[in-house]
Amino acid sequence: MKKILLYTLMTVAAAGMTACEDFLTRDTYDQIGSDEFWKSETDLELYANGFIQKMIPGDGTITRGDIDADYCAVDIATDLLRPDGNVSPDNQGGWTESSWTNLRRVNYMLDNMHRCRGRVSDEVYNHYEGVARFWRAWFYYDKVRTFGAVPWYDFTISASDKEALTKPRDSREYVMDKVLEDLTFASTYCLADAKYTKGSALINKWVALAFKSRVCLYEGTFRKYHSREPSSDKPWQNDVYNADNKFLREAAAAAKEIMDKGPFSLVTGDVKTAYRSLFTSAGLLTQEVIFGREYSKELSAFHETSWYYYSPTYGTKIAMTKKFMNTYLTTKGTPFTDIDGYKTVDFIHEFDGRDARMAQTVISPSYQMKISGRTVPYSPNWKVTRTGYHPIKWSIDDDADNVLSKAASWNSLPIIRYAEVLLFRTAEVYLNYAEAKAELGEMDAAVWDQTIAPLRSRAGVTSVIPAKADPYMEAYFLNTVTDKWILEVRRERGIELCLEMGLRWDDDMRWHMGDLLTSDNNPWTGIYIGSTSYTYDYTGLSTDDNGDPVPDFYIRPGEDTEHSIAISNTGANQTFSLNGEGNIVWEYRRVWSEKKYLRPIPLTAITRNPNLEQNALWK
Repeated sequence: MKKILLYTLMTVAAAGMTACEDFLTRDTYDQIGSDEFWKSETDLELYANGFIQKMIPGDGTITRGDIDADYCAVDIATDLLRPDGNVSPDNQGGWTESSWTNLRRVNYMLDNMHRCRGRVSDEVYNHYEGVARFWRAWFYYDKVRTFGAVPWYDFTISASDKEALTKPRDSREYVMDKVLEDLTFASTYCLADAKYTKGSALINKWVALAFKSRVCLYEGTFRKYHSREPSSDKPWQNDVYNADNKFLREAAAAAKEIMDKGPFSLVTGDVKTAYRSLFTSAGLLTQEVIFGREYSKELSAFHETSWYYYSPTYGTKIAMTKKFMNTYLTTKGTPFTDIDGYKTVDFIHEFDGRDARMAQTVISPSYQMKISGRTVPYSPNWKVTRTGYHPIKWSIDDDADNVLSKAASWNSLPIIRYAEVLLFRTAEVYLNYAEAKAELGEMDAAVWDQTIAPLRSRAGVTSVIPAKADPYMEAYFLNTVTDKWILEVRRERGIELCLEMGLRWDDDMRWHMGDLLTSDNNPWTGIYIGSTSYTYDYTGLSTDDNGDPVPDFYIRPGEDTEHSIAISNTGANQTFSLNGEGNIVWEYRRVWSEKKYLRPIPLTAITRNPNLEQNALWK
């Protein structure tokens, strides 16, 4: 009965709203089952688990949310970046009634779960309140990143509450303070015993701390690198608040608590495979993965990531840029760009003596794929990649069950790793801590040894603290940063978290690096070929189905194919050219402007509620 009731509740909540006065309201939703539900921990658990079903990101967000970030080259640039892109208040989404339904679900739980008091322990009650508040923070973090200032609602709105339905936006400062309150509560009261941590798929103390670290790092650095609050185009409201670096300190503290008290550690082993195993394993590697989304071949729970990354016809194609690939260090811990003649190192040699994550992120000359049961060398597909750097991080190396041509991928997908906190996996935790300390001016050798060093060690890279800022990294970030610690954290963050959860796009936004997205500042440069006068067979091993030799690619007039490209130096958009240094360049005109750090408030929303007002630079 209770499971049926929950389904009914969630179904009603998901139904579309047709009238503007129904915005964020659902009369029947308030009443269904109110006397039958909210009586036990099972009820709290059932309702809370519904948030995972409705709010956890899908495979597209997890594995290709960075499609528009600075280190990606694509076959068709997003509307936001194209000069002819059609982004305006008239066509902006994200503010329809359904866009706010998840907030209503959360607030409904928080308004009604008091019925369980006295029926469950205070410890259990506070845990589930923390879970609900975690998801409210998750919801608002997404809204603030997208639109900036938004209305804050912490109660279930009735259809008759005109004041709430027509309220203006609250300030970004106010909303993010409330988000921080929610995450502090969640990270304090969510439990961490086995029932709540099994499988890295439930919200618990460690997930809350990791997400708090991510959110606070975002907001703290956003305020540091954006001198004005972009919703209003005015200085930040609370100078004291900004001056004491509250968000950065909260980010560091949350990450440090996981590092000191959490049960996580980096997955290690063979440097050639350990890193990628996190993204291709059937089950989540919970040693490092703090929060993730599980898939299963046995349960027919599939996603389409391998299909997306290998198919020449499905979706926008993603490739990595040469500019970014150059940031991978040598195994000695020194910059690749310090090597004499690094610009003319060809594809077959540029992986030699490099950070092992490089060949676990994109196709290298040693990469092999199982095709029809036979393991064979597999070179970049030029119908998929536009630079020669073909991503493999999330993909399965076997075409069995047509995994490359339909939604048949079964590998589970990390959302937060220890490395983030280093970097929501364990690695994210490390990196969040390192960056917060670097931005606070408190980075030193001890912090380095706790964070950057173990990540590089896993990749076979000697830990070397640079004596000074790397000029290549300074130039990469358009000479806006000169601090060696910050630059090395940014290098490590880009490499370790590559193509995860849209984190690099968020980095571009919070670091005020929109100019890095333009074709003038960041041409989509690919592999070095030197000239167009001969066939390129980098491996000497590539063969067709008959075992006959196949070049990795060659230059030819006319149409691009899997193994060939047509070079044109006409300057036309969507063409391959060759720059003066002998690198392939994928031409695609891209522009940026200050207003794009936020999306416009949709005109439909302002028509319904004129008190919202438009973001300042979109007026």
